[in-house]
Amino acid sequence: MPAFVASLPAWLKYAVVTVIPWIELRGAVPMAVAADERVFLPLVLLANLAIFWPGYYFLEFVYERLPEGGWVHRRLEGIRAKAHPLVERYGFIGLALFVAVPLPGTGAYSGTAAAWLLDLEPKRAFAAVSLGVVIAFALVWGSSELVAAGVRLL
Repeated sequence: MPAFVASLPAWLKYAVVTVIPWIELRGAVPMAVAADERVFLPLVLLANLAIFWPGYYFLEFVYERLPEGGWVHRRLEGIRAKAHPLVERYGFIGLALFVAVPLPGTGAYSGTAAAWLLDLEPKRAFAAVSLGVVIAFALVWGSSELVAAGVRLL
């Protein structure tokens, strides 16, 4: 863990790790379980849910200003291409499932970007991303607890 994060108060450490793109709750939840600081898990969930609105309107402001062939533009277009088939076929549930898969490249940031890029209605998109975040949180928390229990048995 980077020194600047390790030196933060526990509650802030988990909030900061949660809002780092590509890490999000996939890193913060196992970190809290491993440190036996489960009391901060609701904060991790809330911080991950809070990513949507700033991210959605940030894209509204910055997307047109990005260089067409730049890394960020290519990354966003990759998210669009990855999410489009799921959203096209399954709609609301498709976006929730895209966010729910706890792998790098899916999550609250990617779901928010997909919702904006696919021009989804913001309130429904927020609900779908939130559902996906809650499912991902449950999956990551459950698997973290199973790993922690297995380690304790050794």
